[in-house]
Amino acid sequence: MTTLVLTAALATVIGVSLGMLGGGGSILAVPLLVYVTGLPAKEAIATSLLVVGATSAVAVIPHLRAGRVRWRTGLIFGLAGMTGAYTGGRAAEYIPAGVLLTAFAVMMLATAAAMIRGRRSTEPRPVPHELPVLRVVTDGIVVGLVTGLVGAGGGFLVVPALALLGGLPMPVAVGTSLIVIAMKSFAGFTGYLSTVSIHWGLAAAVTVAAIAGSLIGARLAGRIPADTLRQAFGWFVVAMGMFVLVQQLPAHLRTNPLLLGGLTTALAATGIAATRLRRRIRDRHAAAPLDGELTAAGQPPAR
Repeated sequence: MTTLVLTAALATVIGVSLGMLGGGGSILAVPLLVYVTGLPAKEAIATSLLVVGATSAVAVIPHLRAGRVRWRTGLIFGLAGMTGAYTGGRAAEYIPAGVLLTAFAVMMLATAAAMIRGRRSTEPRPVPHELPVLRVVTDGIVVGLVTGLVGAGGGFLVVPALALLGGLPMPVAVGTSLIVIAMKSFAGFTGYLSTVSIHWGLAAAVTVAAIAGSLIGARLAGRIPADTLRQAFGWFVVAMGMFVLVQQLPAHLRTNPLLLGGLTTALAATGIAATRLRRRIRDRHAAAPLDGELTAAGQPPAR
């Protein structure tokens, strides 16, 4: 009974992550199914693809109603991503798993830094209705290639690609990414069906809980400011990237409390420093007169 309650609770968290951040589903679902429910690794991966795919497909509905989905961009990105993922999956056979996971963790941390920092330009930009096809195809193939190489990371790569490279507002990037995640997840699940058996009752229970969480997350995504959502996503990716890096360490170092404490302290210090820096920049912009604003004497402010 305790395991069932814990599984349902964690599955709800998976849904909230997908609905609110557009990512985190696979990275959260696989450990849940392996370490909590006790499924074998390949069966857990296959089940997670079903859970994440179904949850993403339902989670996109509130975003669609709120106008936070770019259908053409999502569909083209998804098709291009599936092509890249197939190529990456074939190439991964020739690269050691440790190298792939370490590179993936480093890439996650670099992506997180970009998301936390955001765009440097402060000039207002028009919100694109749809992104240029060539850019979408290129980004989709690259993201799919990396996803195929490491076997995970759909949302962690799709959302930054849409938000940072494509210029979509963060809530729109989240909504659009769910289309891509659903497409790639169902494609991957279909590939696994011929080699693994699915515990359909468990898969259904986890999916229902995750879908409920996704609806909550989608509502939160529309109410949380875009900058806050982007930075929350970034720090979430930092935590996952650090976790993956630690898992690649030798066993005697992985459980070393001094090393883990040092990593935790460094991560916390980085978070505090980044928060203080953002506050200083925000206060400085708030105190500075806007372009074209006149001083009390009726003259433009000195620069």
